[in-house]
Amino acid sequence: MTNQSNDPAHAKGTIRSRLLAARRACAPEQRAAWSSAACEVLVGQILVGQIGAANTVAAYASFGTEPDTGPLLAGLRGRGIRVLLPILENDMDLSWGYYSGPDSLVRRIPPGGSRPSPIPEPAESLGVDAVLSASWIVVPALAVSPSGHRMGRGGGSYDRVLARIEASPRAVRPRVAALLYPDELDVDLPVEPHDRPVDMAVAGQTVRRWNESPGEVLSR
Repeated sequence: MTNQSNDPAHAKGTIRSRLLAARRACAPEQRAAWSSAACEVLVGQILVGQIGAANTVAAYASFGTEPDTGPLLAGLRGRGIRVLLPILENDMDLSWGYYSGPDSLVRRIPPGGSRPSPIPEPAESLGVDAVLSASWIVVPALAVSPSGHRMGRGGGSYDRVLARIEASPRAVRPRVAALLYPDELDVDLPVEPHDRPVDMAVAGQTVRRWNESPGEVLSR
């Protein structure tokens, strides 16, 4: 029998429950204000990123109590940046398609489901490797640790995407940014072998960047 006190998966489940409850308890107006601030900061960080001007960014369409990515998507497209959004495949991997505005998205019935997903997706897929053409990928997260490790909802889809990016033979890989609320940054998290760190986390107006030196953090 597994000792739950030493089980990272169980510990993550407890942390997820707490963070999701905090999101639900937060006033919608406060979530909207934090989201707007974070998206403005994130667009600016992408435009002045260390790898040069971005021409393609992979992001996601938010739902529920997640930080609202609407301002992010609009801000990127308003600056002439191509935007890719994910499509959930039958094996729970993510392929990608172009985003050209809210009307370009559809609501599919997810694998094993009977009702349309609450998450809108592009109508046409460019394949799972399309994300490798991006300069940045913005990923959802429930928390990011002081070392930059991300915790998602536990489905594993983005773990596969980040592993694909890490294994890419390209000389310059996409940089990874997580979008959060303020209390979800610098959370003490158990780390498992499949967990991958992000390069940057944005929570409200706060930015954390992790560079090539282990443990070195740049803060704004």
